[in-house]
Amino acid sequence: MTFPSFSLSHELFPNLGTHQLIAKTTESTRNLCKSTLCLFLALAAPFVAYRGYQSFTMYRSSSSPYSPKTDAESLRRQRISSSKLHTPDVSSKAPVIYSSYYDISFLGIEKLHPFDSSKWGRICQFLISEGYLEKSSIVEPLEASTEDLLVVHTEAYLNSLKNSVNVAKITEVPPVALLPNWLVQMKVLYPLRRQVGGTVLAAKFAKERGWAINVGGGFHHCSGGRGGGFCAYADISLCIHFAFVLSNISRVMIIDLDAHQGNGHEMDFGNDERVYILDMYNPGIYPFDMTARNYINQKVDVVTGTTTGEYLKQLDKALEVARNSFAPELIIYNAGTDILDGDPLGGLKVSPDGVVQRDEKVFRFARERNIPIVMVTSGGYMKTSARVIANSIINLSEKGLLDTSVRGGRR
Repeated sequence: MTFPSFSLSHELFPNLGTHQLIAKTTESTRNLCKSTLCLFLALAAPFVAYRGYQSFTMYRSSSSPYSPKTDAESLRRQRISSSKLHTPDVSSKAPVIYSSYYDISFLGIEKLHPFDSSKWGRICQFLISEGYLEKSSIVEPLEASTEDLLVVHTEAYLNSLKNSVNVAKITEVPPVALLPNWLVQMKVLYPLRRQVGGTVLAAKFAKERGWAINVGGGFHHCSGGRGGGFCAYADISLCIHFAFVLSNISRVMIIDLDAHQGNGHEMDFGNDERVYILDMYNPGIYPFDMTARNYINQKVDVVTGTTTGEYLKQLDKALEVARNSFAPELIIYNAGTDILDGDPLGGLKVSPDGVVQRDEKVFRFARERNIPIVMVTSGGYMKTSARVIANSIINLSEKGLLDTSVRGGRR
C-alpha cells in the first residue's frame, strides 16, 4: 500500500513560514519599543526630577518655618542693612532734618493743591532768623532709593508711579497727568523721596539724642500698596521698619494728631502687635477708610467744629489711656497742623496756641518717660502753618523739652 507523498513543512504546516516572519517582526517591534521607551525615559528623567524637586520644595515651604513670609522678611532686613539712609553723620548736628529739595515748586502747578508745599523751608527760615537754629547745624537727608522703598512698597505700586496719571490722582493735582513722567519724578516725587529719607534718619537721631524733628514727612495716607491724599510714599512705615532693624527697637507707638485718619500706616501695621496706634481725627472728612479704622488701637473722634478746649481735653484722656496700655521704645508723632481753625480741609477749630499746647503735651508724654520721639509735620493747608510750627518748636525749646543747639545732647 502506498501513501501519497507530501511536504511536512508546506502541506502539514502550510503557514509555518508566515509564523516565522511574524515572530521575527514581533521581535523587531519589541526591540524598537524598548529603544523608544529607553529614549523617552532618558528625556523625561530630568523633567520628572525637576517636578519632584518642585513638589518637595512646595511641601517644605508649607510645612517648615522657611515660608515665603520668612523669605520676604529676610529680604526686607537685607535691604535695610544695605541701605545708606542712616549714613549721614549726625553727631555734630542738631536733631532737625531738612533739605531745600523738600520744597515743591514748578510753574505754579503746586498752587493748584491747597497744601502749602513751601512751608518746610519757611519753618527753618523762622527758626534760623530768630536764633533758635543754625543753618549749618541742620541735617540734610539722602533720597530714599528704590531698594529702600521696597522695604515697604510693592514693586507693582512703585511701577505705577511711572505713570503721570497715577501720580496726578495721588497728589490730587490733575495737570500733573499731562506732564512727562521724567519731569514728574524730578519735580514732584524726588522731593517726597528726600522727605522719606528724612523720616527714616530721624529715628536714628531720636535714639541717639532723645528726639528728632523731620521738618517734612508724615505721609500717613500711603501704605505699601496704595497712595493718596498727597502721600506717595509711606515714610512712617519705612521709618518704623528701619528702627526695628537698625536701632534695635521692638515696640513703637504712633501718635497721629493730623486732622485726617492715618489709614496708610494703619493698613501696614494692622496686625502687628509691635505697633500701637493712637489716631485722633475728624471722622467726617477724607479718607473714610473703614477697613483701616479696625486696626486703630485707640481711636479718638474729634468731630467737625471741635474747639481748642475740648480738643486738648480729649488729648489728655487719650494720652493717659496710651500711657497705661503700651510701653513703647520709640514714638512717631504725626503733628499735622490741619486742625487749625480756618483750615479748608480739617474742619476743626483749634487755635494756634492750641497747636503749641498740643505739641508740648505729646513731647512731655515722651520726654518725661525717656522715650525717643520723632516728629513729622504732615498736613496743614494754610500759609500760617509754617509760623505755627516754628512757634511750637520755639516753645518746646524754651520749655526744655528739646535743644536745637549742636551741643545739646540727650536731655
